[in-house]
Amino acid sequence: MSDNERIVLVTGGSGGIGRRVAARLAADGMTVVVHYAGNPAPAEEVAKQIIADGGTAGTAQADVTDPQQVQDLFDTVERQFGGVDVVVNTAGVMILSPLTEMSVDDFDTMHRINVRGAFLLSQQAARRLRTGGALINFASTVRKLALPTYTAYAASKAAVEALTPILAKELRGRDITVNAVAPGPTATPFFLDGKPQEVIDNLAEAAPLERLGEPDDTAEVVAFLAGPARWVNGQTIFVNGGVI
Repeated sequence: MSDNERIVLVTGGSGGIGRRVAARLAADGMTVVVHYAGNPAPAEEVAKQIIADGGTAGTAQADVTDPQQVQDLFDTVERQFGGVDVVVNTAGVMILSPLTEMSVDDFDTMHRINVRGAFLLSQQAARRLRTGGALINFASTVRKLALPTYTAYAASKAAVEALTPILAKELRGRDITVNAVAPGPTATPFFLDGKPQEVIDNLAEAAPLERLGEPDDTAEVVAFLAGPARWVNGQTIFVNGGVI
């Protein structure tokens, strides 16, 4: 199947990395459905820009923690575009706190979205992706960096990293790849908000390339996994400039 026949669902597609992933896959000729959880305006902005640039895009809403809404999300994409070939699961939240100070509510919120959401989306993707499809989950380099205050977030992303290669094996014979990307420190509001400049500078200097990642750095890897990378399967690709 050529890229211009592939239908892509990008969850969290209006976020810092998600919107660049959506734009990159559309530029590669894929039809992109930009998912949003609540506010439709940012997702519609991404879709409109893709269309203005000559691509094909739409939007769809769902709470990724709700099984029925996730099923309905895939139903909507199939009804509008005929099927689903690629799912890119960028939806997630990050709440930082030392373990001893984190509230159970914050822990549960993060794991509901990051782990339960990834599970439900992976489950539907495994059931619904067409032959030649690809599922791309999002893990995180912080699982290796082991930075203070990231305990619960890193644990949620470690769960995503764990389910990815097992699901790849469970889909034996389907010609569907299952991989994860694990961005390092990336210049998005998701990462930058609330951090002192000194912390940001130190993280930028940690990579041998001496800069923070950009959303396009991750989008480039996602585009590879979504299209030509048919012999990469069950892997977590660390996209972090060599920080670890």
